[in-house]
Amino acid sequence: MEKDLDFIKERYDLCVERIREIAKVQEVPEKYRDYFKKEAEFILLTAELAKLTASGKYATLSMEELETWNENLYAKVLPANYETSYANPAYAVKCFDMREGRLLSAVSAKVNELIGCAIEGKTYFATILMELFLEIYVRFEEYDEFAWKDAKASYKSFSMDYRRDYMEDSVKERYLPKTTGARKVIASDLTDLRYLYQYGEYITDNEKKIAQFLNGMSAAEIDAMAETYVSGYIRGFDTMGVVRKENGVAIMIYPVGFERMMASAIKKFEANGVRVVPRQTLAEAANRQFGYDHRQDYGLCLDRVYVNRYLEDMAAVYEENKEILAQYIGPAVIETFGEADFEPVNKKEAVRLDKRQIKLDRELNQKHAGIAYTYIKSDETSFTIIAYPIPAIGEQFNEIFAETVRCNTLSNDEYTKIQQAIIDELDTGYGCKILGTNGNETDLTVMLMETKDPAKETKFENCTADVNIPVGEVFTSPVLAGTNGLLHVTKVFLNGYEYKNLKVWFENGKTTKLSCDNFKTEEENQAFLAEKLLFFHDSLPMGEFAIGTNTTAFVMGEKFNIGAKLPILIAEKTGPHFAIGDTCYKRSEDHKVYNRDGKEIIARDNEVSLLRKTEPEKAYFNCHTDITIPYGEIGEISSLKKDGSKTVIIRNGRFVLPGTEELNKPLEEYENEF
Repeated sequence: MEKDLDFIKERYDLCVERIREIAKVQEVPEKYRDYFKKEAEFILLTAELAKLTASGKYATLSMEELETWNENLYAKVLPANYETSYANPAYAVKCFDMREGRLLSAVSAKVNELIGCAIEGKTYFATILMELFLEIYVRFEEYDEFAWKDAKASYKSFSMDYRRDYMEDSVKERYLPKTTGARKVIASDLTDLRYLYQYGEYITDNEKKIAQFLNGMSAAEIDAMAETYVSGYIRGFDTMGVVRKENGVAIMIYPVGFERMMASAIKKFEANGVRVVPRQTLAEAANRQFGYDHRQDYGLCLDRVYVNRYLEDMAAVYEENKEILAQYIGPAVIETFGEADFEPVNKKEAVRLDKRQIKLDRELNQKHAGIAYTYIKSDETSFTIIAYPIPAIGEQFNEIFAETVRCNTLSNDEYTKIQQAIIDELDTGYGCKILGTNGNETDLTVMLMETKDPAKETKFENCTADVNIPVGEVFTSPVLAGTNGLLHVTKVFLNGYEYKNLKVWFENGKTTKLSCDNFKTEEENQAFLAEKLLFFHDSLPMGEFAIGTNTTAFVMGEKFNIGAKLPILIAEKTGPHFAIGDTCYKRSEDHKVYNRDGKEIIARDNEVSLLRKTEPEKAYFNCHTDITIPYGEIGEISSLKKDGSKTVIIRNGRFVLPGTEELNKPLEEYENEF
């Protein structure tokens, strides 16, 4: 993406001057003046930030000055101000009408991207965002009955005309190692917490406290955490049978505040011949409701033309950058948990996809994934994910952090042996029966693939701490035919949202009905489930059945009363879990995978993923959500035999299969202690 920098700077300066005039005098109908004045003032604030950043002065500001900048930049989306902010679609619709309010609120949300542009010195993208604002302003300045329609057309044109530029920038930012802003921050003086503000993200006490906490740890402790993270990534290639590309590129995704650990991790990655592109995330957003309100703003543009253009642009950008993409070997991710509970409010004023758009969105996601996998092949990549708590989890943060580190470093060898005993038993059965207890109504039969050569084949993967840290599960891709019944969890945290009294009914391995008690009305609950669990699919198959074995992690959740806050990465190891969506082997089913005992894991497909050979558009759903039943709600898990007998693996929350007794020790110690 080559641009005439002088011409861009000229356009940028002209935009700033025009917006400066709008901030003083608005030549639009009176009811829109406050909106354009406030948005213009915000844009000018980001322009001032861009100046400070470019001159190097921003990095020299005092902590107090940086905090003030941070509050001012994010003022319109912070919860204290959000109720009367135009970024809130409910308020915008109240001030205007449904059509105008939704659009103008979406524009307000869009121009928030100027903060990142200012910090990262992206003058071109700042310019086109300001030009969008000015074009919307002109539509209302020349107000007539078509103003809203013309403004919406401008918003859609912006989304389509500049998409290729955004995509190209994203590919190079994500996959091309260079001295990025994140790498500069990691290499800076991390004892001076002013560094946190150099990202342009909204910084809360969480980021400050976690950075202070890590600064208080010894170098040996930091290196040990980094070693767990990096070695898990490196081991993952052997586990998945993937030959790691020499000098391959990994995306290192980490929460702001973890920079000290990242500095150590970068050295370890590079020592192992892995180049990294660091990318920061936030443990907790400035206002999660803001993100929730605007999650479907693309519905203002989504139609057949939009979908076709999007896919054309993506195919072109990926083809032009195929050499960069070919070096990618997978992500190394650090997640966090412990953020404050979030119960989203469904606002009728927020943009929502209609039925026609939902079908288009499904098609777009499916074809988007197809293009991505053409250039980034699953059987050439690996990954790792590890999680740590943040201070918001409560007063016992220090103890919880220490216990999490302990869970993350449990012995792979010990668990491999125990889990093999479970697999050996499961390999003799045709299916599993799962029953709930203590208020859990689960009554589910899961069918298993049949092995043809038991001496060389197995149904379950023996999962240790490599791609998914911590250690602790055996999993398979179930046979869908005959997989029937009810899955019930009284409380579970999935994809950032808590689900209350979640129930999922299966027939021949596919969901037939879902329910939850999150909202007051059944209509709201069903809309929430359709979007957040089904991802707008009519039904999803059961892509995974697993038995979690990490009783130490379960006890941690019970001991500190944080079970509902554990991320799925840890929670899935604390009981049986069932994934709805694709299998764990999506798009790499033909790549053979083996357990440590040398047996091939044959259950890589199910009846739906096999459609890739005849009807590829029906084979994948591009989602995989694990739903875990905690040990305390398990009445029984048993292996079913063709002669009508069964072997019980777990009864009333305890492992009873010979060879698994060691797993009960953390549970018994906890009971004795409390």
